[in-house]
Amino acid sequence: MDAAGYTTLSRQSGLMREMQVVANNIANLSTSGFRREGTVFAEHVYRMDQGPSLSMPHATGRVVDLSQAGLTMTGGPFDFAIQGDGFFLIETPQGNRLTRAGSFTPNEAGELVTPDGHRLLDAGGAPVFVPPDGGPVSMGEDGTISAGGTPIAQIGLWQPADPLTLRHQSGTLFEADTLEPAETGRVFQGFLEESNVNPVSEIARMIEVQRAYELGQKFLDAEDARARGVIETLGR
Repeated sequence: MDAAGYTTLSRQSGLMREMQVVANNIANLSTSGFRREGTVFAEHVYRMDQGPSLSMPHATGRVVDLSQAGLTMTGGPFDFAIQGDGFFLIETPQGNRLTRAGSFTPNEAGELVTPDGHRLLDAGGAPVFVPPDGGPVSMGEDGTISAGGTPIAQIGLWQPADPLTLRHQSGTLFEADTLEPAETGRVFQGFLEESNVNPVSEIARMIEVQRAYELGQKFLDAEDARARGVIETLGR
């Protein structure tokens, strides 16, 4: 395979990864708290001894879109939505993780947990406990939870010290190297944040990537046919 073939094959591999990212975005259009992802491409240019330089593009990683999504009213006392910066901090078997999905329910011990059973942590890193007989639960915009008018906990809002270190783990869970408190975020009770995926732009991007991939595949097929033709001609 010549340089043009290697370059195109590298580009095809990157386009395939981007198609997978776009497909995952579209699949999570209705997932509360989901954050859209994009693909980061890098280009390696090699200077040839003779002739033009050789460019090798490839997909180096993913970037998380942190833009605000809309809020949907649910009326649930343990449905929380963040307006502005910050993530909820939850405890998982793999370590603490960040999420914008704010649907919680009390477990048998009275601790607020996600649908997967992961415990919600407060500003001090301890599980949030809601006494079952404490009375009606309310929450202020600073994340302070009260039961029967008595403050019982304050939900912590966290953000990565460097947004570029935010890594998607699974579903709506994220991990970052270093966390710091999010000072400007506000929490609303009885709401859930929607996915921040724009369906129109994602579908348009999917079509664009698919066409680019098909164009590259046609080039590879043409190069293969050319090489076969040369071999057949020389073998006569």
